Amino acid sequence: MSANSDNPPYPPELQTASPSVTYNRHRRKTVLPLLLFLATCLSTFFVGASKWSPIAPLATAFGSNPFDVGKWDFFDIRILMLANWDTGLAYMFFVILIIWLHEMGHFVATLIYRVPASYPFFLPLPINPIGTMGAVIAMHGHSADRKQIFDIGLAGPIAGLVAAIPIAWFGVAQLDLTTQPFGGIGFRLPLLMDWFAQWAEVPGYETGDVVWLSQLNPMFVAGWVGMLITGLNMMPIGQLDGGHVTYTLFGKAAHWIAKATMLFAIAFMVYYQTLMMILMVVLLLLIGTEHPPTRDDNVPIGRFRWTIGLASLAIPVFCFPPRIFVIQ
Repeated sequence: MSANSDNPPYPPELQTASPSVTYNRHRRKTVLPLLLFLATCLSTFFVGASKWSPIAPLATAFGSNPFDVGKWDFFDIRILMLANWDTGLAYMFFVILIIWLHEMGHFVATLIYRVPASYPFFLPLPINPIGTMGAVIAMHGHSADRKQIFDIGLAGPIAGLVAAIPIAWFGVAQLDLTTQPFGGIGFRLPLLMDWFAQWAEVPGYETGDVVWLSQLNPMFVAGWVGMLITGLNMMPIGQLDGGHVTYTLFGKAAHWIAKATMLFAIAFMVYYQTLMMILMVVLLLLIGTEHPPTRDDNVPIGRFRWTIGLASLAIPVFCFPPRIFVIQ
């Protein structure tokens, strides 16, 4: 995910400089991105080792009062990580690879166009079933013109899918849904992974089936997370990757597309009585659904980019599972 920033990651005195001068003189922060990357590696390793059910071991470790440090007990977590280290390591590797490639797609594009940008900020979250909220880079988007924003915005999802698609395929092919499911969380398949399950003739699978905790494998979950993150980022809203694409395609009309998408998301949650997307909806409403202008909105993007851009708007349809999880 890329985001324009009115507070770019370089000194204020350089913000009025030309893009080429600014690019050559600013210094990116390195310590925080590195610490967050390592924390996300640890978070995803732990969640994988917990077999994507991290709440129970965390509750045991921290007890009823997490502020009472003297009663913390990590013995069960150590046993869990030693017993399932291979699952944790495999999941960590595959999911970090997908997210890293996604962010490197954005980052390399900013290097090519000399648009000041930060290193990726990975977002660990060891209390959810996937261990992360993805990653983001901050860039000085006003330094980029229409064509450059298009390329930067779309480079991430394409790079991420290069890894996510084969990882998801091999993960789906390893499923066996004839085994007795247990666990309170089920993973709903996006359309593309549903097709994979049919093509791979997964034992016990019928279209629309849910994959439960006991039936998961590291490549499946990593591919599923890659699909989820890519589909979500390609929503045509604000400064999400899809928002970059729709703004460069349709200009200010993209603001109406973003509003319509937000209304659809809210209506969807009300109709299905689910709050799975509530956090993202609230964050997008706080940040704003409108895309800021580029350095030059009149730069032509050409027929090839128009074609690729229009095709990319279908990514959420194929990659995003609308109801995400089933909780029993």
